[in-house]
Amino acid sequence: MLATASDNELDRGPVATGGERTCALTRQTRPAEDLIRFVVGPAGDVVPDVKRKLPGRGLWIGLSRAAVDEAVRRRVFSRGFKREVKVDPELGALTERLLEQSALDALAIAGKAGGVVTGFAKVEAALAGDVLALIHAQDAAEDGKRKLATALRRRGEDVKVPVIEVFSSAQLDLALDRINVVHAALLNGPASSTFLARTERFIRFRTGNSAEAATGLDGTAPATASLTREEN
Repeated sequence: MLATASDNELDRGPVATGGERTCALTRQTRPAEDLIRFVVGPAGDVVPDVKRKLPGRGLWIGLSRAAVDEAVRRRVFSRGFKREVKVDPELGALTERLLEQSALDALAIAGKAGGVVTGFAKVEAALAGDVLALIHAQDAAEDGKRKLATALRRRGEDVKVPVIEVFSSAQLDLALDRINVVHAALLNGPASSTFLARTERFIRFRTGNSAEAATGLDGTAPATASLTREEN
């Protein structure tokens, strides 16, 4: 049975990555990476803290849209914070949008740092080198995706390259400040790793899958085929 939150499930302020926290919905202790932190804003409204930096005591919910929606339905936030708080009925949708934007913000930083290659020919050439991930716009043509998958396999290395297909061409254009971005190669670098980590969290939240399933590392495709890994 699902339980309500108690005071010892609140943290004492912003926390760094790592460690474990208790989900206020299920009362299960889980790694912080498997949860989303929420705080109460100045106006008394519940705010998703997707980067875990907002001040105030925080309450944690499992990293899935379904878990946040259920927490709203069961009034977990008011009980957990032990006060009347304003909870947006669409808090789950808001959290998803913030996670998505957080990933796109990281992509923009990676692009400015020279960590992203765009354009079919340039992406195809980049795949022969050290590529962290391959990005396709949601509306990318299947023919182009197949050709780039073939380019990956030509490397003949026993590695897996994530293939990200959750963002529209318009979103990629805006993040990278370029026109008509359909395919992109993500090169190795700190900003690129941040983008990949945030994208995995976004996909996990949207699908409710585990980290392994969301990235295809368990050998199966995720429920929405949002982020898979191409084997060379």
